[in-house]
Amino acid sequence: MAHLLHIDSSIRGEQSVSRRLTARAVAGWRAANPDGTVTYRDLGRNPLPHLDEAGGLARMLPADQHTPEQRASWQLTEQLVDEVKRADTILLGLPLYNYGAPSSVKAWVDHLIAAGLSYDPETNAGLLGGRDLIVLASRGGGYSPGTPREGWDHASPWLPHGLSLTGLEPRLIACELSLAPVTPAMAELIPLHEESLAAAERAIDELWVPAPTGA
Repeated sequence: MAHLLHIDSSIRGEQSVSRRLTARAVAGWRAANPDGTVTYRDLGRNPLPHLDEAGGLARMLPADQHTPEQRASWQLTEQLVDEVKRADTILLGLPLYNYGAPSSVKAWVDHLIAAGLSYDPETNAGLLGGRDLIVLASRGGGYSPGTPREGWDHASPWLPHGLSLTGLEPRLIACELSLAPVTPAMAELIPLHEESLAAAERAIDELWVPAPTGA
């Protein structure tokens, strides 16, 4: 049975464009997989703990040497890796905050990097590959080639590197200028935002469209 892991990370609530995009994608996935199941994790409303000393050491010591704090951190990592392993499709909403990924997404990635769970410590082979990881990114400004802030989006290029050890390979659908409708100084950019949003929505709608069959 098809299983989807749906992850949101925006802190903007109902104003979030990335949440709007992931909701649209989930609806499309459900239509294509009516018998499928969904696991939902909201990193924006219920963030994971960042790795502290206990969490870091839990990755360096055998499980039978863990303190209670280290054991708790490792068990959370096991839970997060298991969520990924049970899914054949993962949807991640990725807003851009201060030119980088939300810290909650960084914490999620850090928890996923676990020897023996997400990668083989002897060969470094990823153990989570073979899943479709679709990243729906939203950016408040414009970062496309030729814009003044081209290259300032450090979230989208970081994520494939951050997850590379696991075998997960993200594919990106992005929407830009999401702050234009709510920022008076950006009002003239609203048409460009609407164009970018429409393109992202079209790409989402095509994700699970059955391929045409021959006559």
